[in-house]
Amino acid sequence: MTELAAVKAALKSQAVETPSWAYGNSGTRFKVFAQPGVPRDPWEKLADAAKVHEFTGVAPTVALHIPWDKVDDYAALAKYAEERGVKLGAINSNTFQDDAYKLGSICHADPAVRRKALDHLLECVDIMDATGSRDLKLWFADGTNYPGQDDLRERQDRLAEGLAEVYRRLGENQRMLLEYKFFEPAFYSTDVPDWGTAYAHCLKLGEKAQVVVDTGHHAPGTNIEFIVATLLREGKLGGFDFNSRFYADDDLMVGAADPFQLFRIMYEVIRGGGFTPSVAFMLDQCHNIEAKIPAIIRSVMNVQEATAKALLVDREALDAAQRSGDVLEANAVIMDAYNTDVRPLLGSLREEMGLDPDPMAAYRRSGWAEKIVAERVGGQQAGWGA
Repeated sequence: MTELAAVKAALKSQAVETPSWAYGNSGTRFKVFAQPGVPRDPWEKLADAAKVHEFTGVAPTVALHIPWDKVDDYAALAKYAEERGVKLGAINSNTFQDDAYKLGSICHADPAVRRKALDHLLECVDIMDATGSRDLKLWFADGTNYPGQDDLRERQDRLAEGLAEVYRRLGENQRMLLEYKFFEPAFYSTDVPDWGTAYAHCLKLGEKAQVVVDTGHHAPGTNIEFIVATLLREGKLGGFDFNSRFYADDDLMVGAADPFQLFRIMYEVIRGGGFTPSVAFMLDQCHNIEAKIPAIIRSVMNVQEATAKALLVDREALDAAQRSGDVLEANAVIMDAYNTDVRPLLGSLREEMGLDPDPMAAYRRSGWAEKIVAERVGGQQAGWGA
């Protein structure tokens, strides 16, 4: 197999999971912006997600968010998805929108609140059983705003105890993905603020507990690719929530703020043996002012482009330069790959897959945008909290 053929084969195997909530209305802390044609229920979200996969060929699964995507029959929802060419992916829990969670969920000082949160997490595992999902994705808004508000060590004990209960409930082929975020909505201390805390808990739990890296959940200047390399080295990288941020957790389209960073991350994924189904590539984005489906298609394409460039890095030349201490040559090897225009390569790849070489143009011509605006009239549009 030629080098180019190997790159194409790798790209054909890539899968990017799209999030159901990205198809709904979202906004800033001040306003949720409604758009015509936005889905009104999980079924319509899946119909839109199927269109993203139809035009990109590499978005075969859709993550659900509970209770935003709660339905009476999850097996029927899974069947509906498969009939449209996609499958249900990770189940995302929600322990941050109930009034009871004002001071935390599974880290709360009140055992009754902790029990409420744990029952929800266990319900999510029940849903995984019904949908055939592999991954339970956990993000906690738990933390404190003021020194002395709660005991920091006890909160870690409560977290460990709660995670252990959920871990014991996981099935043989199911995993727990623990996400971290260094601040917001807690501003003095966050209970899972960084990859080290997430890693420590996952290490103690066992093999079925992995860390998920949200690319927007880091302080400016953080070397995310170092975190990725380290977690891969330790066998604890379970997946990504891809998005972009200029300042904090902006949840912009992946690759929009710093495409070079996305390339560097993807290089470390490939270098560390993480370009496999065991590392989930998921989007986690809020499309506030741009049209939902085209924005998600663009995000998938951005991940593809960064991956293609990372696959083109001349590993032999890079290794030789690194071993000889040739700093400039080593950097040049990386920059040569990054500066390569991979759009013709990806266009050719899509044609080989029976797809239009330009997914954005194909979507515009499809008439789907006009169709959903005309048909989705009335009812309650999906959005934050629905």
